[in-house]
Amino acid sequence: MSRAVIYEVFGGPEVLELRDVPEPHAGPGEVRVRVTAAGLNPMDWGIASAPEAAAQFGSTVPSGFGSDFAGVIDEVGDGVPGFAVGDRVHGGALGRAVADFVVVRPPADALWHTPRGIGDELASTLPVAGLTAVAALAAIGPGPGDTVLIGGAAGGVGVFAVQLAGLAGAGVIGTASPGTFGFLRELGAEPVAYGPGLADRVRALAPGGVSAATDLFGTETAEAALALGVAPERISTVAAGPHPPGGVRATGAFDTAPAALRQITDAILDGRLTVPVAAVFPVEEIRAAVTLQAGRHVHGKIVVTL
Repeated sequence: MSRAVIYEVFGGPEVLELRDVPEPHAGPGEVRVRVTAAGLNPMDWGIASAPEAAAQFGSTVPSGFGSDFAGVIDEVGDGVPGFAVGDRVHGGALGRAVADFVVVRPPADALWHTPRGIGDELASTLPVAGLTAVAALAAIGPGPGDTVLIGGAAGGVGVFAVQLAGLAGAGVIGTASPGTFGFLRELGAEPVAYGPGLADRVRALAPGGVSAATDLFGTETAEAALALGVAPERISTVAAGPHPPGGVRATGAFDTAPAALRQITDAILDGRLTVPVAAVFPVEEIRAAVTLQAGRHVHGKIVVTL
């Protein structure tokens, strides 16, 4: 037997249970990963809490939990080139990541070798948040001379987007709660409080105007950018559904080539990008980890260890 986080009904953190389950094994075309760390994302508890959200990802109950993982391959089935027992890897397994073992089928399932110099806890934070940030910025093309407004800048995706926009040469204004302002300044963003009056506050911070924007939580930032005169084709959203307001661009991790994650790992190894890990919980405390993240006041990523 092995362990996995399971939920049988939709709901809050209280529905998550760490259970003994039959140990999975790799078949032909598959590899098994002994998971050491799982990075949490808002989409994880969003799927677990609402059947409407789950349906968008083809998820039903009962279900496993989590998407991002890192660990070591301990079984390789026939016909899997490029991976071997003992390889350190990280990847994505929607609804299965928070478990002792994950069986994946590359390349249909995303799986990358973990570079030397990046630990498993850090590697487990990268797939969804990193690729989502790359997609959000690719849709609007920030560069030198741009001032980019990023909504939800202190969250798990935001910490990547802020730094990647800066590395592209753009100035960054990030929406957040006042308690995160110092944190955002350390990442290279000028902070601004979200909420009513956002467009006016941004106008005061950037009298020369904002030229691009990405909204990583809802539509408030996208609507403010439209009010500030930003062209819809230079505004992206990742959590506003397929038809965001004003003709702005909806995107997400699935719109990004898996090879784009190399941009993230190279920047980490070069010291140009940091990934703040806000908290680390043992898997036995999965409910506490999800409760903290769902409160939306986390500065960076949350990791669960196994």
